Amino acid sequence: MIYADHNATSPLRPEARDSMLAVFDLGATNPSSVHAKGRTARGVVEAARVQVGGAIGSRAADIIFTGGGTEADALAVQGVVDALEGACTLIISSIEHEAIAKSASHSGAAVQTAYVTSAGLLDLDDLRARMADWDKDAWGTPVLCLMLANNETGIIQPVAEAAAIMREAGGLTICDAVQALGKIPVNVGMLGVDYLSLSAHKIGGPQGVGALWHRAGAPLKAILYGGGQERSLRSGTENVAGIAGFGAAVEAAVRDLPKYAALAKHRDAMETRLKADGGVVVIGEGSPRLAGTSNFARAGFRAETQVMALDLAGVCVSAGSACSSGKVKRSVVLMAMGASDALAESAIRTSFGWNSVPADFDGVADAWLEAARRTVLKENV
Repeated sequence: MIYADHNATSPLRPEARDSMLAVFDLGATNPSSVHAKGRTARGVVEAARVQVGGAIGSRAADIIFTGGGTEADALAVQGVVDALEGACTLIISSIEHEAIAKSASHSGAAVQTAYVTSAGLLDLDDLRARMADWDKDAWGTPVLCLMLANNETGIIQPVAEAAAIMREAGGLTICDAVQALGKIPVNVGMLGVDYLSLSAHKIGGPQGVGALWHRAGAPLKAILYGGGQERSLRSGTENVAGIAGFGAAVEAAVRDLPKYAALAKHRDAMETRLKADGGVVVIGEGSPRLAGTSNFARAGFRAETQVMALDLAGVCVSAGSACSSGKVKRSVVLMAMGASDALAESAIRTSFGWNSVPADFDGVADAWLEAARRTVLKENV
């Protein structure tokens, strides 16, 4: 089987597995307990906090562990709205993950859309003009939500430039870096954002663990209440084994950044072949993209048909975001980029990661072309 769905979830790295097993071997471990076992568990959590913070150039103290990337996004969005007592407007990019978009729609705050160009990049000129005319008395503090790398297309967004515009206007920036972590260098200082959400399982860590970084002094209130863990910003007993796996995975992912970057040449070769032999359109081809992500479409070859055909051939891919309860539907991201209905209904995403090999790219192309020959390319057989 060829696994080309790393953007959905990446297989567990051996480093993460070993770290988690070591915690399981400790037995009962609650890091809030004051006895020896509790102190040992606390040491594991704090060591991982250092690892995660170090991976993004932050202090360990500014890392809040959560139950995943979605919760980290929700804490950032709702936590900011609550801290500002609703006196804000959320500006959500039109390509944001639903974890951000739906949190915004349920936050009680006013919501606006930040548009992207046909290249899939945030329209900085539009954002700049909007901030120049911002009426803070009427609309409150502007809060931009902009992901660092899109989960469907792999397009890397101009977050640093956008955050600078927001900062100059007295606004805030929430950045979902779930897909970027471990694939490109991520440094919160260089990005200039106020909040950054992360997830373990996209980089070969365990599922069900994430983190939110927030700039010291940036407004934030808890959205879960209880025992006061994570500096009272995320109550609930910490998932010690999962957090240990996250720390080990992020350390390995940062170490392997050059290895991931090298996937681009294999991705490009696959796309060249699919364009020449299959007539596909590569989405975002001219924009900066994650090295292991390719989103392509062949009009008339429906996405769900492609996914099923490739699955039968032993190839795992997704159509759009794999987080939408297993549904295959027209991509909101591609529509935001101005793609035609025919392309949006025909786009699939292949995503490769830490354990991908060159033969995987060839195998995906072979399987896709064979499936296409049985359908849309019959006239060329």
